[in-house]
Amino acid sequence: MSTENEGTAVPPAPSAPPVPVESPAASPQPAPQAGAPTTQLPPVPAGAPEHDQPYGAPAPAYAAPGAPQSHSAGPGPDASWPPPPPATPSYADSGAHAGAGGYAESGAHAAPGGYADGGAGAGSDPYAGGGEGAGGGWGSSYQQQPAHKSGGGRGGLLAAVLIAALVAGGLGGGLGYTLAKNNDDNGSSTTVSASDSGGGSSVKRDPGTVAGVAAKSLPSTVTIEAESTSGTGGTGTGFVFDTQGHIVTNNHVVADAVDGGKLTATFPNGKKYNAEIVGHAQGYDVAVIKLKNAPSDLKPLSLGNSDQVAVGDETIAIGAPFGLSNTVTTGIISAKNRPVASSDGSSTSKASYMSALQTDASINPGNSGGPLLNAQGSVIGINSAIQSTGSSGGLGGTTQSGSIGLGFAIPINQAKYVAQQLIATGKPVYAKIGASVSLEDSTAGATITAQGASGASSVETGGPAAKAGLKPGDVITKLDDSVIDSGPTLIGEIWTHKPGDKVKITYKRDGSQHTVDLTLGSRVGDN
Repeated sequence: MSTENEGTAVPPAPSAPPVPVESPAASPQPAPQAGAPTTQLPPVPAGAPEHDQPYGAPAPAYAAPGAPQSHSAGPGPDASWPPPPPATPSYADSGAHAGAGGYAESGAHAAPGGYADGGAGAGSDPYAGGGEGAGGGWGSSYQQQPAHKSGGGRGGLLAAVLIAALVAGGLGGGLGYTLAKNNDDNGSSTTVSASDSGGGSSVKRDPGTVAGVAAKSLPSTVTIEAESTSGTGGTGTGFVFDTQGHIVTNNHVVADAVDGGKLTATFPNGKKYNAEIVGHAQGYDVAVIKLKNAPSDLKPLSLGNSDQVAVGDETIAIGAPFGLSNTVTTGIISAKNRPVASSDGSSTSKASYMSALQTDASINPGNSGGPLLNAQGSVIGINSAIQSTGSSGGLGGTTQSGSIGLGFAIPINQAKYVAQQLIATGKPVYAKIGASVSLEDSTAGATITAQGASGASSVETGGPAAKAGLKPGDVITKLDDSVIDSGPTLIGEIWTHKPGDKVKITYKRDGSQHTVDLTLGSRVGDN
């Protein structure tokens, strides 16, 4: 969407600057510029005394082109001046196509919002395509100074008053200077300097401030550059997970380097390290890389508890938006448990699903994989996707869209579990119910399809859903206390759990509502 200014339109700027209005005794006014007519001054009344402007009189008024001028009263404000400022230049393209609902990674190709058909093998939850991606005018009135009134004795009196005021002002200024000089001679000062406990080159920041959190967290973040064997790639962000050199980021940040590409990580101090992929989970959009020849002084960021996050909590995001490394932005938690399906838009890409933390902290392409911190500096999420209104930023677009205040992060509780699995085995483990559901956009719930992928049964024989008595055509409306409005929402909620967790499923069958307990199964790998 786009927003436009409402209300009275700002009038256009004049074609020439204001023309000074001369006094009656002055030389004739020069001809105005073409296209900027001015009203001629009225003639001086017969018998009126002629004199120059008195000493100390106000400066002559300015008349906007086309505005009527009066010698006896100042004209009203002219809203057509000053002209509007020049347009602000936009950021240069970073080589990405961020779309309506695209990844917040520089170099990603984001898909437009929506869900594509798809499905995994029999008994596993299907993937879905889709995406979570990325003016105003001004006007002011030029306030003209009032024109000076001509008059006989009044002008002389005004001049005398002004001269007296100037003399008094001169005396006051001289007296003030003398007093200040005497005070300085006595060793006192009229200025107050702020204390600087850290010396001239260092000012300490309180730990709870944004500056304090940024100073502590920035040294543990990296800018990641991934390049494929064909030379394509992009820029993202990651953060130190442990002292062994493991860095957590998004899967789509490192996807270009999966098959033999090049991967580097650069710290804010400029030190760059080659890295390798330890494991990646496309469905979760989480990846772990490891620094080669990692330094011994790595400081992992502390991990918070995303289950305890509340709407309105302060947030701090760190990343490299549009390649601008080590950028810090702030905001709040705007919503929790926001169902998000995102994709890089490629024909071979499967979607990622999350029950996301929504934040209005500015997140742009290049922020992907970076930490979303709370006010204490603990990681509560991994910045992953943005929603955008850019019409040219969808699939096949040529420009990147930026933040509109709708950013989405993977809750750290989920990301931590995934990262630990990737470090331990190199492969992701997904929770599942053992049923295929429709990926079509819906508000009624998640419908178990009549048939699974590749003609397989939509309900896995002996799987969790079959044991709970679920059948094709059942519409799942709740998982525990979370409302389910579609298949992608159900998948995102299931993946916030671990295999073996017990959940309560509410579903509708033939117009009747039922509730059943179900123990989640597991699936290893993205295939």
